[in-house]
Amino acid sequence: MSSVSEGRFTSSSVPSITETPQRTTLLTGDGVRIEAVYTPCTAGSEAAGARAADRTAVVLAHGFTGAADRPALLRAAAVFAQRAAVITFSFRGHGRSTGLSTVGDREVLDLAAAVAWARSLGHRRVVTVGFSMGGSVVLRHAALYTARGAGNFFTEAGPAEGTDRVEGRAEAPGAHEGRAEAHGAHSGGAQAGRDRTSTDDDGMPAGSAYTDAWMNAYTDAVVAVSAPARWYYRGTAPMRRLHWVVTRPMGRLVGRLGFRTRIHREDWDPVPLSPVEAVPLITAPLLIVHGDRDPYFPVDHPRMLAEASRGRAELWLEHGMGHAENAADEELLTRVSDWAGSA
Repeated sequence: MSSVSEGRFTSSSVPSITETPQRTTLLTGDGVRIEAVYTPCTAGSEAAGARAADRTAVVLAHGFTGAADRPALLRAAAVFAQRAAVITFSFRGHGRSTGLSTVGDREVLDLAAAVAWARSLGHRRVVTVGFSMGGSVVLRHAALYTARGAGNFFTEAGPAEGTDRVEGRAEAPGAHEGRAEAHGAHSGGAQAGRDRTSTDDDGMPAGSAYTDAWMNAYTDAVVAVSAPARWYYRGTAPMRRLHWVVTRPMGRLVGRLGFRTRIHREDWDPVPLSPVEAVPLITAPLLIVHGDRDPYFPVDHPRMLAEASRGRAELWLEHGMGHAENAADEELLTRVSDWAGSA
């Protein structure tokens, strides 16, 4: 969930990226084609030929109605590229990606494909940064795709319970022993069905030819900017308008024609793990950023997320900031970039 319109945002003094970005199409675990762009780091060490394996890659996840080529995301990418390589992409149903938006449910698979691509390019460290809907996605992704060190990986197999509209989970052996799931205990066996995708006999995403990529789709640090804590929030006028766009036929038509966003017409079934339920499962360093003038989600949302982390997350409440990538100025993006490089 993000601004239903790009709106105005602060201009940037960051110089233009001189190296040509690399564009590609990624295939998700459920067969959706995602447009993605790789921008090399513009710092001096990059020009000197530093190895990709020695650098961090930052994967930026846009908000609802955003896309890889929208000005706000391009501006953010330019700031992050001064310190790290950057991958931007368009979620399903957005931009040139195929599929239909599920408003934060199956988008976890899109992010996983982008993170796996970063690792396939040689980056040993990957940080995910998400805005609004993208913020909810990076939180759930970090909970569902985990790693311990750089060891071998496996996936937990098990049939979906009545649906394949949820994501699978890959984690390193013993990474979260004894950890409790949000609605039931988990101790090394099959995970609760609502957080799984349809799987083949090997427990990988059905029809996927990218086993190695799937198992390397974890993140090393997470930043959620302007993220909701809970689903179905309608406490502000912008969120009531957004729900009209998502749930009504006329609203979805407005989304398609007015905001170039193609929205799935089915309700969530089952309801995916919420951001506040995902946070206790995250073991990677976590930063939560939120503006105190956010017109979509008031400050009880970031406080709820921070409380759910049991003291493991950092919370930045930004004075005067509005919502998501449109409201994040260069100074804030630079601070977030510095955090991402050192977390």
